Amino acid sequence: MEKPVIDVIIPAYNEETSIGLVLADIPKDWVREVIVCNNASTDQTAAVAAAAGATVVNQPRAGYGSACLAGMDYIKSKGADHQPTIVVFLDGDHSDHPEELPLLVQPIIHENADLVIGSRALGKMENGAMQPQQIFGNWLAINLIQWLYKYQFTDLGPFRAIRWDQLLALDMKDPDFGWTVEMQVKAAKHHLRCTEVPVTYRRRVGVSKVSGTVRGTILAGHKILWTIFKLL
Repeated sequence: MEKPVIDVIIPAYNEETSIGLVLADIPKDWVREVIVCNNASTDQTAAVAAAAGATVVNQPRAGYGSACLAGMDYIKSKGADHQPTIVVFLDGDHSDHPEELPLLVQPIIHENADLVIGSRALGKMENGAMQPQQIFGNWLAINLIQWLYKYQFTDLGPFRAIRWDQLLALDMKDPDFGWTVEMQVKAAKHHLRCTEVPVTYRRRVGVSKVSGTVRGTILAGHKILWTIFKLL
């Protein structure tokens, strides 16, 4: 494989205190363009991201998946001659370690993988980085995927890399919390070559909009389970 063209998509909602840290840690010599999808933020997320050199795409419709889809639409709008080989997704809260991006894409470059999940379960996770309800929900989801779709994952981690052409083939739809599990379930249904690499995970900057509230936790858990069974 020739040196791949890699674009990064970062969904971000009110991450003005963390997005600059995330962007500073991305290895620039590996990445063509970083797209921050400003997801109806009411703070200075967009301004901080733009000042740090990212391309800012505004998505007024709230929802994690909506932000990711907006980033994909931006890439598609650039035309057939400017499409990437690989797209990397990561969060804007500085819980992921962007400097590990080269490790994440290696299985695609050298082992012919289609989708690589950065596994927090296989890597080193800071105490308190995931709430108990997140850990349980993650465990339940990956076991259901293994049972129903015969694909084994250890995590639904947001830090992931996928071949652009395969991402388009998955026809991603979910606008909210089901985005990551939709990608993994559809990858299983399409028989993509999937693997995982250990990644480091730390406590996020600020309070989570999902696991930091009871309502957010319940909604996310319901959506993840609903997505797993809906796609059967």
